[in-house]
Amino acid sequence: MSTIPACPVCAMENTYQDGDNYVCPDCGHEWPVAAQAEDGEADAVIKDAHGTPLADGDSVILIKDLKVKGSSLVLKKGTKVKSIRLVGGDHDVDCKIDGIGSMSLKSEFLKKA
Repeated sequence: MSTIPACPVCAMENTYQDGDNYVCPDCGHEWPVAAQAEDGEADAVIKDAHGTPLADGDSVILIKDLKVKGSSLVLKKGTKVKSIRLVGGDHDVDCKIDGIGSMSLKSEFLKKA
């Protein structure tokens, strides 16, 4: 079994090590070998779009307009979301947005308020 991890962006396992970096030939993503060791230690750390760690109960702000799947609603850039809850998976933040209800969001579209 290979010790080289799957790509964190596309999850393909066709990765290889090139010097101090891992490379994914499928999507072209490169990341440092040292970062993989850090991720293994703190697997549960969820960060916002600017790299700031998030915690349960934090307030965040949307950094871009997001279409709500299955609806004609659009969450506008700059919308403040209070009392988030961190969960595992692709959409790693659960929250309630005033006037809309419960939502699951990706942390890459949020910044800590």
